[in-house]
Amino acid sequence: MHLNPYGEYAVLLAASLANEWPDDRAAIEARTREFGMTMDFTEHADDHEATRRVIDRWLAVVDARDPAERAALLNAEMAGAAAYPRLVNHDDEGWHLHYRDENQSLAHVLHAVISVGTALHLATRGMHRLRRCDADPCRRVVVDVTRGGRQRYCSVRCANRDAVRRHRARASPSPS
Repeated sequence: MHLNPYGEYAVLLAASLANEWPDDRAAIEARTREFGMTMDFTEHADDHEATRRVIDRWLAVVDARDPAERAALLNAEMAGAAAYPRLVNHDDEGWHLHYRDENQSLAHVLHAVISVGTALHLATRGMHRLRRCDADPCRRVVVDVTRGGRQRYCSVRCANRDAVRRHRARASPSPS
């Protein structure tokens, strides 16, 4: 039973697209497959550019300074997706919820899925569980799915680099 299929994987997909933007539409669709989406997408000429706009608006949610601002931006995104949940059984995989109409563009589907998934992730795990990496100058998105909710870095490499930087700052003699 899938209780929240639009939560974690959808926000991780959004972060993946934001952190490593694909070169073309086919690569975006391939990435959706990597994150568990099995549906076919109706092709539209502007899918690549329209999906980029979806991700750019999502990054505004990531960069929001406080929970109320984040919620307002995310609510506007969900309203803009104008999708409604409905039961489907495509490919005889079993009945499950989709947040879209049939034959919508790749960008529209991702807009709905990412918006709802992000809202579910933040509502169930905490509004602080989406951020930019704390290692300067890294700007990658961090989706905190840890048990304790304290993930600050996008990778072990960034965490180690930041720890070394902090250590060197403490170890260097202060100018007098």
